[in-house]
Parts: sequence; structure tokens; C-alpha cells
Amino acid sequence: MGAVAGLLVAAGHEVRGSDAAVYPPMSEQLAALGVPVMMPYAAENLAWGPELVVVGNVHGKDHVEVVAAQERGIELTSFPAVLGERLLANKHSIVVCGTHGKTTTTSLIEHILREAGRDPSLFVGGVPVALGHGYRLGQGEDFVIEGDEYDTAFFDKGPKFAHYRARTAILTSVELDHVDIFPSFDAVRDVFKKLATGLPPDGLLVVCADSPDAMAIAKLAACKVEPYTVLGGDGAPTSELPGDDVGPPPGVTWWAANLEIEKSGRVAFDVYKANGNGAEKVERFGTLLVGRHNVSNCLAAIAVAVARGVPIKDIQRGVSSFAGVRRRQELRGIAGGVTVLDDYAHHPTAVRETLKALRKRFPRRRLIAVYEPRSATSRRKTFQHEFADAFAYADEAIVGKMFDVSKIPADERFDPERLALDLHQRGTKASYMPEVGAIVKTLAESAGPGDVVCVLSSGSFEGLHDRLLDEIGDAMRPARVDDLEAIGALLESVGLIEPVGEEQITSFFTLKNERGLVGTVALEVYGDDSILHSLAVDKDARNSGYGWMLADMAVSQARWRGVRRIYLLTETASDFFAAKFGFRVVDRSTMSKAVSQSETFQRIGNPERGKTAQLVAMRLDL
Repeated sequence: MGAVAGLLVAAGHEVRGSDAAVYPPMSEQLAALGVPVMMPYAAENLAWGPELVVVGNVHGKDHVEVVAAQERGIELTSFPAVLGERLLANKHSIVVCGTHGKTTTTSLIEHILREAGRDPSLFVGGVPVALGHGYRLGQGEDFVIEGDEYDTAFFDKGPKFAHYRARTAILTSVELDHVDIFPSFDAVRDVFKKLATGLPPDGLLVVCADSPDAMAIAKLAACKVEPYTVLGGDGAPTSELPGDDVGPPPGVTWWAANLEIEKSGRVAFDVYKANGNGAEKVERFGTLLVGRHNVSNCLAAIAVAVARGVPIKDIQRGVSSFAGVRRRQELRGIAGGVTVLDDYAHHPTAVRETLKALRKRFPRRRLIAVYEPRSATSRRKTFQHEFADAFAYADEAIVGKMFDVSKIPADERFDPERLALDLHQRGTKASYMPEVGAIVKTLAESAGPGDVVCVLSSGSFEGLHDRLLDEIGDAMRPARVDDLEAIGALLESVGLIEPVGEEQITSFFTLKNERGLVGTVALEVYGDDSILHSLAVDKDARNSGYGWMLADMAVSQARWRGVRRIYLLTETASDFFAAKFGFRVVDRSTMSKAVSQSETFQRIGNPERGKTAQLVAMRLDL
């Protein structure tokens, strides 16, 4: 709903909203857009006289604002209908569907198209890290949409994707989910059949060959169908996998092989495509996304990009530079050497694949999973045993209480205590802690340097991430919109007059303690190159090691982003960067064009600042 609000604002409409509660990242996005959010729900929220009320699918006909809108004669609609009727005309609709991987794959396709200069539009139920919000209204031909199978509204029980007029579609997987509205797996299959049969004859369906049910559904499509799969991975040998001189796996058009986790933590893989003569190697790709499931997402995106006519080199660059999606293995902060991640996984398959991926991303580090059963499916006992299998990939699991048990019949409820006991009996350290405060205290005392805490929830989990970071202390976090004023004040106080607006916020990291913001640093990424700048520590917090901590975090993030070179301009700290990190002085003429012509470097080296002669250019090769 927040992304729809953003699209409608971009299209020139006045938008206001209502909710019971909003939390980051959507609360930050709406505030930045100037979209008022009225809380709680009330008839008075419609007093401003909107022409149209967009109703979310969680609300019924008796909802206070639904009733008020009908009494006032205001038209009701759903957000899928708004998208289909008002924004998709004359666009090539690329719709990503399936039980898993929709948000990541949708965001990646948009990123590839945008990096290739196609100026696509986007609607996705998450927040791409580099974009900062889940929507984009472009002028290009392509509109990339996450196609949810969940029902649309109380007056429209069909799937959301039915409104999206798909011409190109991806079907990532078909599994039982959303058991609150789908009484059986057959009902789930029936919904996805509507996707296949609704595609035009000149359309394209890219389908995951690893999902038998998805493949069976794809046979109903009248258009071209291109199956894809990932071979090897997860330790499987690849020496005998199909390559340049052998035929493709039976019935598969696209496949990835020879997966390799590089020293930086990135994943490299070869992509092949079947042709009339057997197979051809397309190219080798690299991605920041970890895990076999994410390579599968990349492969689907590559297939669609090729079909849309994007050159392979542009696709490589887009896949390589994609920074991921918030709440998908997202870094929330580091405190006391403990890394805190946030992940949206709430289905046992997603939990299993996420934890397996984190095992590879952080080898030889203790992995602690903290879980809140919150989604409609995870609060039911449907996958009680499957969750125990999934969480066994963690070194330790802490299971929180189930969210809002009142809406789930007692005989259908998931048992979080049972999950903890099952894990314990299988040899995984596990405990049930119903209070978030107790979870925070326990982790702050038991987690040590090098440990990775992954918080898995489809909601805010009562702010557990930030509460844990605060409890450990001296926490470094990606900056947020509400940090802008404090960052600007800190930079000014140390003589760095740098503009810090919402468009720059995704480059900044902050360090906070009980006094508030005491340090900041920024890292801007330009493909293989990056710029480290705005490293500042409050004058009253000097000699505490904060500068080193912040710079080290920026360098670590550069490594994770796959950056090969970090550049900086410094007036007084050249010895610090050389001794602590290995930066070396370089001639500015040797800098990459992307860096030397960037707005940041031009601004830092502006002669009007009077420091140009004293600034030293440095580079770190990773």
C-alpha cells in the first residue's frame, strides 16, 4: 500500500492514508513523500473528501472507513485495480509471481533495466536498498511488478496479479502458503493457473524447473515457456554439469552452473542457454546475493532481461551492482562485533534457504536465529514440523511468542514452545522467550564478537533489532531519514559542510551511544569503484576508536558490495588511512572517470572551499 501511495503521488495525485500503525522502512518513506498517515482508523479520516478510497485486503465490509466511504458515496477500489486501470496502459507489464523470491527478483529486473537506460517503472512489496523505496514511475516501456497471489479485497477475491495485464511473467515456485485464504494446495495451484492461461500468445513465461507444480502449470500457457534451473550449489559437484559442449538438462532453457563463493563473499556463476544445436555459454555473472535460491532469482531476471533485448554486458553490470532488498538479509547494525540482520522469511522454505545462505556468507561464525511467528501461515500449525527442519541450520534459535493469537482458532495454532523443544531435542540450542525484553537482555549478554544474529519476522518484532543494538552499545547502523539533521550538524561541527539529503541517506552510516549520534561515515558505490567520505566523530568523543570503527565498517561494506577500489580525499588523515587500512596516495589523474566526475568528488575538491591544495587523494585496492 505504501508503494502504491508513492506511485500515485509520482503520477500527480494527492494521497493520504490510514493505518493502525506504521513502522520503518515504510513510515520513513511516507514521511519523505509528504503523505499524511492518520492513526487510528476513523470515519473522520475521510473528512478531506477524497475521490477514491483504496481498500487493503485485510479490511472487510464492516471496517469503519469502508462504511464511512460508502455513506459518503466515495468509490471503493483495490490497489491492484488502481495499478491496472491507471498506470499500466501502454506499458509492457513484467509480472513476477510465485511462492518465494518475488520481491528480490522483481527488484533485480527493475535494477537491470534501469542500469541499462531503459527507465522502467516499478511496483514491489519491499524496498530495494539502492532505490530506497518500492516504487518508481519511469518513462520507459517496461513496468516491473511483484505479482502477489493473495486475494485483492473483500469485494474481489481473485489474485492481485490478475489485474496486472502480464505480457512477460516469471513463476518462481508453487508451494502451499497463505493457508488463511487457501483451503488446500489445489486451491493454490488453481490461482497460478490463472496466471498461465491469462498470458497472451505472444507473451513469455519464465518458470523454475525445480518446482514440479510450477512446471505443470506452465504447460497451460499458450505463449513461449522458458524453464530455468540452478545446477550444483550447496556443495554439489559441478565437474560433470552441462557446459559449452554438451546438451542442456532435459526440458530446460536456462541454467546456472559452477557456483563459486569468492573471497569477498560474492557469488559467481556461469549461465547457459539451450539452443537448436545443444547449448551455449552466455557469460559468467557475479552477484551480492548469497544462496542457491538467490542465484535462481538472478537467472530468472537474466532470462527476462535477454528477452527484453538488454545487452549481456548491461545485464552483467546490473546483476553485479544490485545491492539487494531491505529485510532480505539486511544489515541493521553492528555493535560490540555482533552483526544484526533483518529478514522477512516466515515460510519454512524461505527460513531454510536464508539460514543456509547466511552460513555461506558468514562462514565459521556463530549464527543465532530469532523468530517471531507472525504471518497468517506461520501462526498456524500447518508447518510445525517443517519449521524445526528449517531452523536446524542455525547454531542457536530463540523463538518469540506468536503475534495476535486471538485471530487463530486454538486447534489450528502454531506452537512456538514446541518448536524450541523439537530443536533442542535434535541438538540445536533453542529456547522459547515470549517477551522481547528478555530476548534483548539474553542476546546482549550471550552474543559475542563475530556472532551473527538474524531476526526473522514479517513485522517489526517490537523493535527488537534496534533495542538489541542499543543494549550492546556503540552501535553502527545504516542511516535513516530521521538522522539527517543530526548528521548535518555533526559534519558542520567538524568543518565538513556537506549536503545530506534524502537522496544521499542510503550512503551514510551512523554510530550512536547513550549521548546520541557521535559519528558518521559515507560510502558511495560506482560499480567497481567507491568513494569513502564524510568520516566524522564528535569532538567530545575523540580517542574512543570510533573513527576506526566507522572506517572499518565502510571498508567491510565495500567488500560486501563487490567494490574493487575505494577512493577518498583527505586533508589531515592520510597517515591514519595508510596505517590502519592500507590506503596509498595516488595521482588524481589515475582515478576512474566515474569517481573523478562524481558530484561528491567535485564538491570535496571544489577550489572555493579553499582546501584543494591540501587534499590528498588515496586509494585502497580490495
